[in-house]
Formats: sequence, structure tokens, C-alpha cells
Amino acid sequence: MPNVEKISIALTSEMAATVRDAVSSGEYVSTSEVVREALREWKLRHTFRREEIKELRKFWQEGLHSGPGRFADMDAIKAEAKRRFELVNRGSHWKPGVIYSTEQRGAGNGNHGQ
Repeated sequence: MPNVEKISIALTSEMAATVRDAVSSGEYVSTSEVVREALREWKLRHTFRREEIKELRKFWQEGLHSGPGRFADMDAIKAEAKRRFELVNRGSHWKPGVIYSTEQRGAGNGNHGQ
């Protein structure tokens, strides 16, 4: 193992028991191996999370630069989400970007937005 540095860590009783159980079950050879794997997993998650945040920031900027929104306020957004949810649950074929009128929503005419 290249360049190993020994450090001391403090764990809760529950965490220490989990580490010991992993070793005693034969899943890992040593407590150090358990901690090394946990750190590798953390590093991957941490890297993935940073990339997700970077992508969300990009989408946010794209949204800001795309112009004004179609909806006046949060109530209008919620109403549209509810309408789409109801269309999908009725078996209608909602299409992104299409603004359906009251008649197209299936208000008594049987077409259910199609």
C-alpha cells in the first residue's frame, strides 16, 4: 500500500460497532479497510454532488436568460402542475409546451385534452 499515514478517528459507539461487525463478518479484512472504502464512497458522492450543483447553476442561468416565464406567480405554476397531473391521471396525453384551453381539458366533451 503506497504512502500510508496512520491517523486516529473518533466514532460513536454505534458506528464503531458497525465497523467491527463488518470486519468480524469477513466482509472486510480490517477496520482500516472499512474506513478507506467509506472515504472512497464519500469522495465519489461529494464529486457527484458538486457536478450536480454545477449543472443546476447552469440550468438556472439558462432559465434566467431565456426570457420571462409563462406564469404570473406561484399560484399559476401550481395550478398548471395540478392540471397536468390531472390530465395524466385521467389517461390523457399531455404534451410539454402545449397550452390547453378549458375545452381541450375535457371539461364535459370527452376528449380529455387530446
